Amino acid sequence: MISATETRKSEAVGEVILEARDLKTHFPVTGGVFHKVMAHIKAVNGVDITLHSGEIVSVVGESGCGKSTLGYSLLGLVPPTSGTLKLMGREIDIHKPSSWKTYRRDFQIIFQDPYTSLNPRHTIFEILAEPMFVHRICTRAEAREKVASLLERVGLQPEDMHKFPHAFSGGQRQRLGIARAISLKPKVIICDEVVASLDVSVQAQIIQLLLDLKQDLGLSLLFISHDLSLVRNISDSVHVMYLGRIMESATADDLFHAPRHPYTRALLDSIPTLDRKKRPKLLLGEVPSPVNLPQGCPFQSRCPHVQDRCRDIVPELEIVGNSRAACYFPLQG
Repeated sequence: MISATETRKSEAVGEVILEARDLKTHFPVTGGVFHKVMAHIKAVNGVDITLHSGEIVSVVGESGCGKSTLGYSLLGLVPPTSGTLKLMGREIDIHKPSSWKTYRRDFQIIFQDPYTSLNPRHTIFEILAEPMFVHRICTRAEAREKVASLLERVGLQPEDMHKFPHAFSGGQRQRLGIARAISLKPKVIICDEVVASLDVSVQAQIIQLLLDLKQDLGLSLLFISHDLSLVRNISDSVHVMYLGRIMESATADDLFHAPRHPYTRALLDSIPTLDRKKRPKLLLGEVPSPVNLPQGCPFQSRCPHVQDRCRDIVPELEIVGNSRAACYFPLQG
């Protein structure tokens, strides 16, 4: 785990660079001989999120909560079903593929799996140079020098450009993923569980590299993770996601010192500890199916504070202390 003294939070945030309102991404479930649409998987179900220039915003939650789908939807890799999305102050038509092309260069992603995110048939030079050719950043004569510079920037050697992905370790491959993301000089990078599959020592190196690049290049980061200890140390603000909805939003300090939503409290209580007298509290119950969501609060079947009102109407995010929580009976600080 990286200590707070080894990381640097944003000293200041600027203009709104990404803003989503009531964003939904539903996947049809088909069945029968004619593949009729029987239901929809509500992976993202009405999310509001804002990212400022120079800011690190994290999205946390259990596996299957929809946080990765949210990241893909913000980039148009998985087209949203509905909602509004503004990139750099301009609203785009989420249903029109050509609308996304204008912003492809400014919004990049680093994928979770460093092994499947790189084409095994291409050399590192081809992998890193192709985006620059597509966006006409450089000529083929200039590409070799730029690729060499990118490799050095992420801690690799220029001669590595002649190798294939299989010649690299997991941590080195993730460095290559980072190099590809910054090759277009973007304004925003979405980091989708970028250290989840790496050794702990390598995780620290990758996170420090991202923080250095953020500082040097003026990047904004949307950090998707389930590692709460890491999120606490690097984030300006945090969104807690459950079954496609945001349960709580707050600054990192407020969220970890005074959580307002029972689900947030349960996540924090589940963090492993070496103190034998303080055992982690396990969150009981099963996550409902995103195909058949319960009426009312999506957390009702697992919440220890559930009441009749929770089962009738979906709570909206409301200001509670220094946080915003979607709960009718929020925890008190």
